[in-house]
Amino acid sequence: MKMMNCKDATRLMSERYERTLSLRERLSLKVHTAMCKGCSNYGQHLDVLRQATARLREGNTGGER
Repeated sequence: MKMMNCKDATRLMSERYERTLSLRERLSLKVHTAMCKGCSNYGQHLDVLRQATARLREGNTGGER
């Protein structure tokens, strides 16, 4: 299996919210992010942004007291 590059990894990280990734894509992405700190951080930031936008859609900004 060919090693995934950062461009392909970040593309798949975005696409995983739109469609189900194949087993090969998921495994390649997992291997790449285990070895690439930049892409690992990028994926974590995407997850945080997705959670924040979901809370905004629900009307829960977390600032209520």
